[in-house]
Amino acid sequence: MLSLSAKGLTHGEISAHLAEVYGADVSKQTITTITDKVMEGMAEWQSRPLDRVYPVVFVDAINVKIRDGQVANRPIYLAMAVTVEGTRDILGIWAGDGGEGAKHWLSVFTELRNRGVEDVLMLVCDGLKGLPDAVETVWPRTVVQTCIVHLIRNSIRYVARQDWDKVAKDLKPVYTAPSEAAATERFLEFSEKWGTKYPAVIKLWSDAWAEMAPFLSFDVEIRKVICSTNAIESVNARIRKAVRARGHFPSENAALKCVYMALMSLDPTGKGRRRWTMRWKAPLNAFQIAFEGRLTPTTSN
Repeated sequence: MLSLSAKGLTHGEISAHLAEVYGADVSKQTITTITDKVMEGMAEWQSRPLDRVYPVVFVDAINVKIRDGQVANRPIYLAMAVTVEGTRDILGIWAGDGGEGAKHWLSVFTELRNRGVEDVLMLVCDGLKGLPDAVETVWPRTVVQTCIVHLIRNSIRYVARQDWDKVAKDLKPVYTAPSEAAATERFLEFSEKWGTKYPAVIKLWSDAWAEMAPFLSFDVEIRKVICSTNAIESVNARIRKAVRARGHFPSENAALKCVYMALMSLDPTGKGRRRWTMRWKAPLNAFQIAFEGRLTPTTSN
């Protein structure tokens, strides 16, 4: 039942499957009672001790439909870290209510610090409101990096379809520049060409510059892994598959339970873990040089 639920089957579908395959008459309520047992495991997982330092933490969100009087979209945030050994570690999940800001993120990062995370070298996100200020409060030396892919995607929303390719092409020299100074020059050229027609794009990049530019100071191996939240997308895809099958959830806990079960069913063969570790070998060597003295062996409390 837990495996089927983690794959996104509704309780009604699980009940029908058990009846068809095994001839077992199991009610939806019984299935709910059984799957609710995982909540204890989720609480333990969400409060487990964490490593002292992480090279990179990715923060992203997926929207789920929750009935709270009426059905509405609610974000569920996911924090995924890369360990010093190059493995993937999901640090936790948190439900949002749409009022996220510095206060919300301060509570999330304080929770992670209380679980043992003393330092994060880089944190990659999609320009989440209030996040940079909260990071600076908890981990003052952490470099916050905006996802370049999301920044480009958000830029295209302001652009007429016939100009999509042209604008995307002209933005590329900005985020692939060899240095921040060179990127500034390329952005001025972009602004001169497109500023009159698409001032909203210029404002978007200007407002995001402080969180966009940091990765330009690093080795190409680091750039490749921190310029976007793509590293977390495969995890999100698995979660979305489970979430879509449910339609909407009766409560926040039901949504969190579904996400948690989907996370626990990731990579059952371990092949993904091995590929992940190999992919991070070169970037971690570059991190050792760029952040000398901070990327030390982890210890858990």
